[in-house]
Amino acid sequence: MQIEDVSMTGATTPAPLRNAAFCSIWSSAQVANLGWLVQTVAIGWQMVTITASDLMVALVQASTTLPAFILSIVAGAIADTHSRRSVMIIGLSLIALASVALAVAAAFGFLSPWLILALGFMAGCGFALNDPAWHASVGDIPAAVTLMSIGYNITRSVGSALGGVILAFLGPLAAFLFSACSNLAPLAAVLRNKWHARPSPLPAERISTAIRDGIRFTALSSDIRATIMRATLFGLAAIAILALLPLVARDRLAGDPIAYGVLFAGFGTGACVAGLNNRLLRKVIPQEWLMAIASIACAVCCISLAFTSSVPLATLALAIGGAGWVITWTGFDVWVQLASPRWVVGRTLSIYYAFLSGGMAAGSWIWGNVAQSYSLASSLELAAAALLLVAASGFVLQVHLGAEGDQQGSVFPAPSVALDLKPQSGPIAARTEYSIDESDLDSFFDHMRTRRYALARAGARDWTLQRNLRKPSHWTETFRTPAWMSFRRLHHRLSLSDQDVSQLLAALHLSEKPAETELVIERTTDARRTRSHPVPRVLRP
Repeated sequence: MQIEDVSMTGATTPAPLRNAAFCSIWSSAQVANLGWLVQTVAIGWQMVTITASDLMVALVQASTTLPAFILSIVAGAIADTHSRRSVMIIGLSLIALASVALAVAAAFGFLSPWLILALGFMAGCGFALNDPAWHASVGDIPAAVTLMSIGYNITRSVGSALGGVILAFLGPLAAFLFSACSNLAPLAAVLRNKWHARPSPLPAERISTAIRDGIRFTALSSDIRATIMRATLFGLAAIAILALLPLVARDRLAGDPIAYGVLFAGFGTGACVAGLNNRLLRKVIPQEWLMAIASIACAVCCISLAFTSSVPLATLALAIGGAGWVITWTGFDVWVQLASPRWVVGRTLSIYYAFLSGGMAAGSWIWGNVAQSYSLASSLELAAAALLLVAASGFVLQVHLGAEGDQQGSVFPAPSVALDLKPQSGPIAARTEYSIDESDLDSFFDHMRTRRYALARAGARDWTLQRNLRKPSHWTETFRTPAWMSFRRLHHRLSLSDQDVSQLLAALHLSEKPAETELVIERTTDARRTRSHPVPRVLRP
């Protein structure tokens, strides 16, 4: 198993751009983003010119986000158990192949609404594989996430305007060819670069086990649960801005491809300015208030687009919406990564991406249906109302993150045992006895609640705390793991703060002899399973 980290880690972690691999892949990704935005502008305008269905236009966004909902959880498990670089290569290859196929279809006149959606779905599958592996590989999390968001939104500003110019003067084929060439850049960069891989003493988990452990950790982490719920709601509401933008340009503004590109450029410019000032804003404004203001900014954008018929005013509104967009998504990304230990970060990110992508896909379908059944203005107004509810939800589903840097697992040597245990030997039961004074029971219970939470997130099952009826000061903590390797992996997953709880419990222990953990392997009375050697059959005459 390889735990990969694009940026260097340690007490004196340098800035992400000081790492050659990160810098090379990040810069090539900006080239690909530039091409992808040019292609997005061309696809959006092509769709409004070849179909009269508002729903089909809105589904362009859904086609690229739906695959993440379907594949991200599996992709995250693969990223945590296999080489993240290899996963990125597969994902980037799918993106490049989809772009090349789109250019070929445009060149030979095969372009149709359903083909556009199918190739968008294929590219979305590539993003679903690449994104968890790439984000999980970044070690200097807050700085790198912000840097990636800034780079993406700078290219969004430039790429959208460039897409409008190419579309207006050179046609859609030129835009698709430009995108096909640019999407090869990050694939070449990943193939060319290799980065530090910290080997684990434990073998890789099975995919099914990795998925189950990732889902368990996410379900037990209140901060990640709250972030995922809020991101899903925000994606469902805010995607109306991008999903309905081609319709706004065609129906409300009566614009041409250049005007459509200018609108996209306004969105990207606002996002770029917000990204550049994101760290300052986070220091000046409390994070929850900042996220609420960002959601309100997106709501203002929707309301403005619903009523304005002026390209300059629409561009200004989109700049406000772009600023809210990048602040919100950057905040969610940082929250998930800071709340995730390194052993599970790929899986938590993938679950996060799955839900927010599902929300965005559902939102694209919902707002497209509303626009087609009622009106474009009604769809934007309802999206604005939903965004105001999302802003308010932050004060109910709050996120409370601990200190940064508590993400690395512990070094846990395998306990010495008298039996020759195999990785799948088990179940394993662990029992630790404590002697606790009556006056320390409140502190003991507090520490035990924290310990139970930590062990459950790391994979412990059937945790119990028992009190001896004959010796009331004697307490026994027990838990089980399904196999010997699961027990070893559990202890590698405990963070530094989790180990501190063990020290606090040891300090409450009255006996001079340290509290020791006894390990037992459970056995059935079924003779066929307990015999270590086959018993020869007696042949009767």
